[in-house]
Amino acid sequence: MKRGDVIPVLALAALCAAMWFVPAAHPLADDCGEPVRARVVAVDDSTLTFTGLIEYGTQNLEVELLGGPAAGRRFRAANEMRAQLDLDKKFKVGDVAVVTWPTGGAKEGDTLVARDHWRLGWAGFLFAAFCLLLIAFGGWTGAKALFSFIFSCFTVWKLLIPLCLNGWSAAGVSFVAVSALTAVIMYLVAGFTRRGIAAFLGAILGVGTSLALAWFFTRAMHVTGATMPFVQALLYSGYSSLDLADIFMGAVILASSGALMDLAMDIAAGVDEVARHNPTLPPRALFLSGLRIGRAVVGTMTTTLLLAYSGGYLTLLMVFAAQGTPPSVFLNSTLVSAEMVKTLVGSFGLVLVAPFTAFAAAMLSSGKPSLTLSRVAG
Repeated sequence: MKRGDVIPVLALAALCAAMWFVPAAHPLADDCGEPVRARVVAVDDSTLTFTGLIEYGTQNLEVELLGGPAAGRRFRAANEMRAQLDLDKKFKVGDVAVVTWPTGGAKEGDTLVARDHWRLGWAGFLFAAFCLLLIAFGGWTGAKALFSFIFSCFTVWKLLIPLCLNGWSAAGVSFVAVSALTAVIMYLVAGFTRRGIAAFLGAILGVGTSLALAWFFTRAMHVTGATMPFVQALLYSGYSSLDLADIFMGAVILASSGALMDLAMDIAAGVDEVARHNPTLPPRALFLSGLRIGRAVVGTMTTTLLLAYSGGYLTLLMVFAAQGTPPSVFLNSTLVSAEMVKTLVGSFGLVLVAPFTAFAAAMLSSGKPSLTLSRVAG
């Protein structure tokens, strides 16, 4: 392990630690309480009402707090069922729930609000297992990938989301965020080399093309962005002035950027290897090699985007099939049109990444072995 490999990772780890203390988005509303773990010790479903497959009413619970200022004490808790399958939750004895502890405290006889099941324990275990597997399999490269993963999470939560809520253009902020993430990830994977620079240029040109196409087709196909989950809740949270179409465009390039980075690095690495083994090849030959590599990968990558997006709306497609809705009707629906824009715009940018990266790699790698730019300058 070289010193030059360690310093960037330590710098990124320090940056992630600093971003931990950056305030998140300033809320316009207050939950009026602190989330506390509690074990359900008794359940009363007598006030719940069934209407077909849906329940609504209040599930009355008795819970024992497992943390917070009143750990060990028992309180009543209410779980409101709103007849919404995607939001409702139902508890049974022995479950660990998240309840809201009021800001001013609670006394005997008060009823707390049961918010959801406690899942962070298993989620933490899953994340720890993922980290160990990544490092065990990838070694130092896996450790660098892990830091880039954590940095991406902080970038989205601490920077992108607060700026979008403050009225900044979601498409513009997403493009800048993706550019920064691409630069960091390419540098960690390939270093400050011709390979890394070619992959960065190819990916950014592909993202920029996707953004331009998303801007055009969201307007041409009258996609408003209202099909995204929880849009209505966001608007009623005090952000009614947000541009949903702009947020939709930001979501499109953010969702497809990972596949674009992957393809750009594949092609840049392939061209770099060809140039390494035959440094006398002219740029045109390297460019054609990059295109051949791209053709072999693009087919599976575009299908990957299609399956990823359609998987998120599998139940919607099943509803159309169950109701006998013809394709000429459901392909014109707002929901399916939005997914078509996501899939095709992302795939369009993905296909263009291949020639962009092949050209950049051919220009940078022609006639010389792949060396770091610092060595070339020296």
